[in-house]
Amino acid sequence: MAVDYRGMQRGVRKLALAAITAAFLMVSHAASSQSPGERVRVTTGHANVHMGPSSGQEVLVLVPKGTVLTVTERRGEWIQVQLAPELRKTGMVMRWYKNEERGWMHDSTVQRVDAKAKPPQQGGRV
Repeated sequence: MAVDYRGMQRGVRKLALAAITAAFLMVSHAASSQSPGERVRVTTGHANVHMGPSSGQEVLVLVPKGTVLTVTERRGEWIQVQLAPELRKTGMVMRWYKNEERGWMHDSTVQRVDAKAKPPQQGGRV
């Protein structure tokens, strides 16, 4: 039984090229999405803000639709946002015992705010 080593090498090359292409596309998507310092608006009825970048993390506050927040960090599909004290009045506080200043949201619950638009007050309703 003969082994086709050249065919195997071509297969490995194709697989490596596919992996490199996929990695490039993921980096490109992350770079084009929300980045630190950027402002985002909540587009869902209420968006969960978690203690960490996972839906398994405890929810700090439910942020109402239309609220504008500043992004401080990104990890994959999760963004860390600055939490303003006003959210204690406008959001539904679930757990905010330690006066956390930041929380994590899934990026599917927000959209980028146009930089040319007049920025509304941090953490307030629009």
